[in-house]
Amino acid sequence: MGVHAEHRRVVMGLEVLRVPVLRDNYVWLAHDPASGETVAIDPAVAQPVLDAAAERGWQITQIWNTHWHADHIGGNAEIKAATGCFITGPAAEAPRIPTLDRQVTEGDSVMLGEHTAYVLEVPAHTAGHIAYHMPGEPLIFIGDTLFAMGCGRLFEGTAEQMFANMQRLSHLDPETAVYCAHEYTQSNGRFALVAEPDNEAIRHRMAEVDVARSNGEATVPTTIALELATNPFMRARNASELAERRAAKDAF
Repeated sequence: MGVHAEHRRVVMGLEVLRVPVLRDNYVWLAHDPASGETVAIDPAVAQPVLDAAAERGWQITQIWNTHWHADHIGGNAEIKAATGCFITGPAAEAPRIPTLDRQVTEGDSVMLGEHTAYVLEVPAHTAGHIAYHMPGEPLIFIGDTLFAMGCGRLFEGTAEQMFANMQRLSHLDPETAVYCAHEYTQSNGRFALVAEPDNEAIRHRMAEVDVARSNGEATVPTTIALELATNPFMRARNASELAERRAAKDAF
């Protein structure tokens, strides 16, 4: 399945579709057949997302934003104008996301049909970054906090915050599917090989990633278990080590 083809995964009655946009962004559509509801997570642009939904006869009823960056909210207004959807996002970043209908914080929940997603505050990439965790599936829409073999740059937060995020995520169900918003796996993996040169799991994973990418295939979603084995940021022993690794990756 090519990177520009769809990813479809059915979990506990939900169907999750990957929509590749821009250079390396992924917008996720989660559809609940029982209620007919569809949520778009972090729509960078509108038309490809609207088209992907229309092709399947889905009506976008919600948007969930994880943070304020333009490549995560750029499609909000146009999708809302086309569908009348309801937009949820982080309260701490509401001034930077003018399309929000609901502002959420840690411990709040959002519903997709009868499926519940809990809001987790995971600041560091941005000051108010959140994630949407569905433990019943299990899956998490993590935005730019956790990537396959990587983590988000520390634009508005600290290594201590990102280390706390990694520790928190590491305690989720290992089988949790992690839906991140970018195809960064290959570049992350090249750094991971340097950060942990003796890690056989990273070498094995990178061999698979290189084949997948050479075939134009996507490498996400990932899982918590896979990240625990191969992600040098999730595996950092303390905030200082994470900070050193993040600085090294920024210059890599």
